[in-house]
Amino acid sequence: MNGSGSSFSDRFGYQAPEAEITTREDAPTSVRDGILMAGYGADIGPGVMRDLLCQVLLQRPDQNNWSASNVEREVSGLIDEAPWYRVYDFAERLYTEIGARDFTGRQQARFEAQLNQLFRERGVGWEMKHGTLVARGSEAFALATGHATEVMRKHGAPTAANEIHEALRDISRRPHADITGAIQHAMAALECVAREVGETTDTLGPAIRRLNLPAPLDQAVEKLWGFTSQQGRHILEGRQPQFDEAELVVTAASALSVYLLRRRAG
Repeated sequence: MNGSGSSFSDRFGYQAPEAEITTREDAPTSVRDGILMAGYGADIGPGVMRDLLCQVLLQRPDQNNWSASNVEREVSGLIDEAPWYRVYDFAERLYTEIGARDFTGRQQARFEAQLNQLFRERGVGWEMKHGTLVARGSEAFALATGHATEVMRKHGAPTAANEIHEALRDISRRPHADITGAIQHAMAALECVAREVGETTDTLGPAIRRLNLPAPLDQAVEKLWGFTSQQGRHILEGRQPQFDEAELVVTAASALSVYLLRRRAG
């Protein structure tokens, strides 16, 4: 770091390539270590770090450890043994603690940026947004969902915005994403928009046909509807959809909803 607080790689724009997402329901050692190092870098000492970890894990600190080096070793042991989802809970608690000590917000922003860089480089399917960890998907997922709720509210579709918000919450749940809920909420959002734009109370299938979408988009939407209907049947039969399938549905439903609202607005 130099006097301005920026690193060499920051100043010259050097970054490791973004790895393919391979980790969701896990916290590899490199991620556990990275969260600790980012916390220490934000001036959170071993004692506070141990208190936060013990609060998350609901266990008492070891009273026999009182020197800084022993407490630091205890912290390392605690995070190494923690369930993966508690590691991410701990990261959120760290963000809050950092904010309580730095009212400028700069330390929090740096901590969040470091974690997100770590996740991208290590192929972890999570990202921190304003201190909350949410599911990170493909670039298409990020683009489609990033401003979807804002666009929906702006164009008079608050119910659809709420459905997308719930879909994103479901897909981000820990320790297990609510895949079924994410799919259902995403398609409910698209149905709300189709009804709003088509000025109808029909269900999604008939409502979409009323919109006179250009080919082959009309067929694509019909197939998406068929796909989600099939998923519903599979759920009744006891088969749970996969994360990638939910990501596809949420991405497509968000993008189509935004397209329909903007198309109506001209």
